[in-house]
Amino acid sequence: MKPHRSRYWLNTTETEPARFQQQVETVCQTDAQAVERYRQGDHTVSLDEMTGIQALERAAPTKPARPGWVERREFEYIRHGTRTLIANLEVATGQVIAPSLGPTRTEVDLVAHIAQTVATDPTARWTFVCDHLNVHQSAGLVVWVAQHCRLTDELGCKGKTGILKSLCSRAAFLSDPTHAIHFVYTPKHASWINQIELWFSILMRRLLKRVSCISTDDLSQRILDFIAFFNRTARAFKWTYAGRPLQV
Repeated sequence: MKPHRSRYWLNTTETEPARFQQQVETVCQTDAQAVERYRQGDHTVSLDEMTGIQALERAAPTKPARPGWVERREFEYIRHGTRTLIANLEVATGQVIAPSLGPTRTEVDLVAHIAQTVATDPTARWTFVCDHLNVHQSAGLVVWVAQHCRLTDELGCKGKTGILKSLCSRAAFLSDPTHAIHFVYTPKHASWINQIELWFSILMRRLLKRVSCISTDDLSQRILDFIAFFNRTARAFKWTYAGRPLQV
C-alpha cells in the first residue's frame, strides 16, 4: 500500500455493459489483425485529435542541467496562439502518417485530413479507429466516403431522412466493414482503448513539455520534425489487452 500515490482513471459513459464489451472486443480484434492486413496492403489507423496545443515562448532562456542542478525553466511565458494536431498512428508499424496541423478541428478539417491520409495509398482499404466525436460521424464525412468508394446508396437529407439523418445512422454507414474505407468506434469516454493516445503521451513528454516557440508556425514545424524523428525508429506498440473485463 502506498496511499500517497494515485493515478487518473477514465470511466466510460456507456450505460449498456454488453455494448461496451462488444465495442472493446471489436477494437482489440481490429488491432490484432492490423499486421496481417498491412501485409495484404491494407491500413489500420488509430486516429484522434490533440487540441489547444499552446505555442508558448519562455520569457527568459532555459538554464540547462549541470552537475548538482536540474534544468531550470522560466516560469513566465508569452502566448503565441494554439494549434490542433489531427494524427494517425499506423497500428502495424507504429509510425505517425499524414498528420494535419491547423487552428481548428471542424467537420471540414476532419474530412480534409481523411482525404489526405487516404491519398497516400488511394487504392488500399483503410480502417480508422476513433472515438464518437461528432466530426467523426459527420454528414460531410459520409458524403466523402460514399464518393471515394463509389457507393450508390441513397444518402438522404441531414436531420430528416436516410443515412444522413442522425449521428446513429451516419455511424452505422461509416462502420460498415464492406466499404473500402470504414470506421471502428471506441466505447464512449474510453480513450485508453485507442493506441494513438499512447503516442500523444510520448509527444507531450518528449517535446511539448519543454518546447519554447516564437509562433504557431514554429510550433507546427517542431511537431512535424519530431514526427519525422520518431518515425525513423518507430515500432508497433505491443498491445496485449484482448478485450477481457478489467478489474478495477
